[in-house]
Amino acid sequence: MSTRTEQVAANLDLAEQFRRNGIAEIFDDSSLARALYSSDASLYRVVPQAVARPRTIDEAVAAIEAARAAGIPITTRGAGTSCAGNAVGPGLILDTVRHLNRIEAVDPEARTATVEPGVVQASLQAAAAPYGLRFGPDPSTHTRCTIGGMIGNNACGPRALGYGKTADNVIALDVITGSGERLRVGPDQSPDGSPTLSALRGLVGDHLGTIRTEFGRFGRQVSGYSLDQLLPEQRFDVPRFLAGTEGTLAIILGATVRLVADAPYKIMIALGYPSMADAADATPLILEHRPTACEGLDRRIVDVVRRAKGDAAVPPLPRGDGWMLVELVGDDPAELRSRADAALAGAGALDGFVVDDPARALTLWKIREDGAGLAGVSLSRPAYPGWEDAAVPPERLGSYLRDFDALLRDHGLDGLPYGHFGDGCVHVRIDFPLTDPGGTAEYRTFVEAAAELVAGYGGSMSGEHGDGRARSALLPAMYSAEAIDLFGKVKAIFDPDDRLNPGVLVDPRPVDADVRSAAIVGRVDHFAEAVHHCSGVGKCLANGTPGLGVMCPSYQATRDEKDSTRGRARVLQEMINGSLVDQGWRSPEVHEALDLCLSCKGCARDCPTGIDMATYKAQVLDHSYRGRVRPRSHYTLGWLPRWGRLITRLGALAGVINTGMGLPGVRSVIKWSAGVDQRRQLPRFADRPARKRVRSRTGGAGRPVIVWVDSFSDCFTGDGAAAVVEVLKDAGYAPRLLERTACCGLTWISTGQLDGARRQLRQALDVLHPEIAAGVPVVGVEPSCLAVWRSDAAELLPDDPRVPEVAAGVLTLAELLDRTEGWTPPDLTGVELVVQPHCHHASIIGWQTDAALLASTGAAVTTVGGCCGLAGNFGVEKGHYEVSVAVAEHDLLPAVAAHPDALVLADGFSCRTQLAELADQPAITLAELLARAPRPAARRPAPPTVGPAVRRTLPVIDSPEPRNDDVRRRP
Repeated sequence: MSTRTEQVAANLDLAEQFRRNGIAEIFDDSSLARALYSSDASLYRVVPQAVARPRTIDEAVAAIEAARAAGIPITTRGAGTSCAGNAVGPGLILDTVRHLNRIEAVDPEARTATVEPGVVQASLQAAAAPYGLRFGPDPSTHTRCTIGGMIGNNACGPRALGYGKTADNVIALDVITGSGERLRVGPDQSPDGSPTLSALRGLVGDHLGTIRTEFGRFGRQVSGYSLDQLLPEQRFDVPRFLAGTEGTLAIILGATVRLVADAPYKIMIALGYPSMADAADATPLILEHRPTACEGLDRRIVDVVRRAKGDAAVPPLPRGDGWMLVELVGDDPAELRSRADAALAGAGALDGFVVDDPARALTLWKIREDGAGLAGVSLSRPAYPGWEDAAVPPERLGSYLRDFDALLRDHGLDGLPYGHFGDGCVHVRIDFPLTDPGGTAEYRTFVEAAAELVAGYGGSMSGEHGDGRARSALLPAMYSAEAIDLFGKVKAIFDPDDRLNPGVLVDPRPVDADVRSAAIVGRVDHFAEAVHHCSGVGKCLANGTPGLGVMCPSYQATRDEKDSTRGRARVLQEMINGSLVDQGWRSPEVHEALDLCLSCKGCARDCPTGIDMATYKAQVLDHSYRGRVRPRSHYTLGWLPRWGRLITRLGALAGVINTGMGLPGVRSVIKWSAGVDQRRQLPRFADRPARKRVRSRTGGAGRPVIVWVDSFSDCFTGDGAAAVVEVLKDAGYAPRLLERTACCGLTWISTGQLDGARRQLRQALDVLHPEIAAGVPVVGVEPSCLAVWRSDAAELLPDDPRVPEVAAGVLTLAELLDRTEGWTPPDLTGVELVVQPHCHHASIIGWQTDAALLASTGAAVTTVGGCCGLAGNFGVEKGHYEVSVAVAEHDLLPAVAAHPDALVLADGFSCRTQLAELADQPAITLAELLARAPRPAARRPAPPTVGPAVRRTLPVIDSPEPRNDDVRRRP
């Protein structure tokens, strides 16, 4: 029997054991599930034997008991955002975030909350907010990290300076130890009746000298076990001790945590210094003014944000190359302003100012919040979190930073540091050569030297994220042999068989063991490098609050890890590794993970590490079906522009098909043959192309402009192209249509037929480029087609010099009007609009120009933040209907329902189609809105000129056909 067969047999036997214990969601023979949980947000990869997602606390206890009986290790996992390898393990992964996410009680009088371990921090904040309360610690992953995970890693965040670490905010815990003892621990815990606690108290009593001299030396000493919390003077505080033990001693089943009241007023001070180290030197001066947060960064991270997100993402900063952002809070605005002025005067800064505008302050904080993800993809080589959050006493931080920079230079490495200067804690992503031969050895050499450096400053290997697999083996650099031995004795009391998160803290794995990238040394191509950019930070798992962005629509609908951007990236990484997902491009696990990807491009904008899953999906489909028969929908929906042109040229055929779609039996056959879900309605074909319908309206006096009528606008019913022509003529242009077809190949791309897409693009270039080279602007009608020129075309035809010229020359209507001198928008004061940007428009082209145009009309605008759910061929294909509808129900449909008197605007053909079908809601395009609106009385006297080129930035979605006859005004 082969080793793989033996493993499968063992897993099946294990599955039966779990099911006998009532564990319904157990994944042990699924390579897909094990791939999804093989990594967290760290460097490390450890393939679990099984994954359990208990639905209740009792089921979680049963899963733990079953694992103990089977003799397999247990690693508890929340959102999997641990950057030190704390949430991966070789046995059972216990997923708490999927079901164990109830907020059991919020007590505003006691200022406490009782929660299950999988409650997301942002969800607890939302539940506490009506009482004017909050949970104090706020890591940058607050939209997805769990309270249980925060307790496990002793998480902090920027405002821990004011509110303390997670340990400082834990009151009581319900846990089960590795020995199987169920404990409810609280302050002033008596050990009576508990063998575990009695042994623990005895051990502490025998080592008081070691504990008092080596532990609790400064606020961010998070590394190791916080034994100082068990001292008599700390009243044997077991809950605070267990915070930061990383699931190695006990598994959290419930927690009671402290809530705090935010002071009603807050203010930010921005301070500039010659360097970040100089800013760090000034930290003690700032701390005198009792800040709630004190964050440091330098020009390196600011420039990264500016390059990635544009100049608008970085408001003006004080003079200097290093900055501190300081937050003060208080009950009296006058007293608060006085403190801010005093802090500003005494900070020793080159320059500084008080930030009065809350929106501007939020933008500045956002630079720091996005730092980790952006830092990982902004150096000349990929950067990693292996040395992530060391901390030193704040008064020594400046000197440490200078020595740390020198250490990086000595090892030929580069990094982007930033962090919580008020606590002496510094984050950094470093470009370790992990995919080069010998790269992991170089990584180990550096972190061992860095550990000695931190220990020399009296610091801690970890300042908030725990030690995990990244730093546990480095603890002897900062602790004596007696203290390390004490950790082992504590572990033996709680977990004598070493079942809980083995390899972490006690008897640790070497820091260079289990490094994920080591498995692909010598096998890194462009695709492998791209999918390995995913750091696992999990922004795609943000907790589903409408308006947070497009990424990731299918995950918001299913809440299943496999449908997240991160989950898909993990499966693709495993495909490249080849040991677990072992059938390459055709691996079933890969296709299952990608099946519900809408190719919306939301991740291309919203993912801080630049993952573009739509592109990866197209490449996977292209490779896996190359030379093979494809699904029916690839030939029908994938070639839709070709069929559409044929049908509309033969006008009678359009009538036959439209009539057939009205006959139940014929309709079913047509949908089946096209691979379309039977519940879907299909748009009606036009009896002649839009180019023929609109041509008579073109021409006139004015500057020439070309209207690029895409295949959707050309072949289906609707007047979108005609409205574009009308608006352009009104703006003083002489629009004309292309005489030849110029298809961008979008449907070939989305179905992974990339050779066909390249042929379509080359033909389109032959048509469009001569016009653009002659200086004639081209206005696109369908945003998803226009977006192809801004993204996919350069990837598919990287060596064609015409592509960037066409990408710059093909504009949205809003972009052209924005640069048209003298054009004025209509007055839509009193008009209420609900606007659904197309995903590709928002993510690739940028929605700001359209947003500014609509704002200038005076209309009341509600902009939908998510995807419509149809997304081209995705929502039409069989097997996707339920998810397509669920995505629409997340943002779009609620927004429309909440504004029943509003006019709905959607430029995307898919968006309009989805609205018409699911909400019986007609929607119009921007062109139709402008064409139907009354014009200003004073018209522009001179013909328009075109201003400088528009730079793009943001996201979009899909849309249907206009039927509104008038612009409706609110009463």
